[in-house]
Amino acid sequence: MQENGILSNIEGDSILRLNQIIGSKAAQQGKKIKADAKIVYAPLLPISKSTWYAGVKNGRYPQPIKLGQRSVGWRASDIAAVIRGTQS
Repeated sequence: MQENGILSNIEGDSILRLNQIIGSKAAQQGKKIKADAKIVYAPLLPISKSTWYAGVKNGRYPQPIKLGQRSVGWRASDIAAVIRGTQS
């Protein structure tokens, strides 16, 4: 099953940035990608940025981990739990 393959790739101690979770704008809009473009991520959860942050605020999605002054990320295991439908 393809979903299990995706989950096995994101589980563990790694940290995911928001564009790795909801996908980059280019992938969401179905645009052609230039060879010299930034990395384009397909969405693990096909939702908007505002929906994601609203879900974080109300507890539907996990709280971020502060990586720096202006940078946050989420534990891959927490995101895998959201995809499975089980919050940890």
